[in-house]
Amino acid sequence: ISRCDRLWLMPRTARASVGGLCYHAINRGNARACVFHDSHDFHVFVSLMRQACMRIPMRIPAWCLMSNHFHFVLWPYQDGDLGRWMHWLLTSHVRRHHKRRGTEGRIWQGPFRSFPIEQDAHLLTVMRYTERNPLRASLVERAEQWPWSSLHEIVKAELSIDLETPVERPDDWLVWTNEPQSADEEAALRLSIRRSRPYGGKAWTVKTAVALGMEQSLQKSGPRARKTKT
Repeated sequence: ISRCDRLWLMPRTARASVGGLCYHAINRGNARACVFHDSHDFHVFVSLMRQACMRIPMRIPAWCLMSNHFHFVLWPYQDGDLGRWMHWLLTSHVRRHHKRRGTEGRIWQGPFRSFPIEQDAHLLTVMRYTERNPLRASLVERAEQWPWSSLHEIVKAELSIDLETPVERPDDWLVWTNEPQSADEEAALRLSIRRSRPYGGKAWTVKTAVALGMEQSLQKSGPRARKTKT
């Protein structure tokens, strides 16, 4: 039985991560505060990503670290690996951050957010969104110039983390990544980020949401009447 067939036949899992599916994962600094203050902070986090992969094997199609948040595209092997991998990474990072800076309290805004991705052109769209994040934020003139991303390492041919993806990047990936994404693409991705909503074709999105007990993420949030303050 195929991985996709197993997904549809498995019991409802209430947002559990399923091995074999790709996920986008994001977290931000508490109150959107800066988390990575200098190159040392970035280097330490990348080192922890490598260690996390040694403890809980994880395939990483794309990643990007920003000063106050990160984007990962992850492809776990086993059910539950996504949560275990992220928990070890973020817990280890918080300990090192406090030890180096003599701080305490919350570093990240809370638990990471994630959503499953259909493994076709939709996956490439999310990988592109991830790797062009610094360009979208106007921090660089070209996406590959940002040193803390998978795209930068691909261009330099110096991978600190092995990149493995079920959908290969096309030959013109660098050109494509530096081109703006459509407003519709960005709106759909931000909706998935905000609601932890599966990202893919309509039928796949509904089927996956039902299989994973994520139907609430599909509900439309309509306008609510607000009382006018006087």
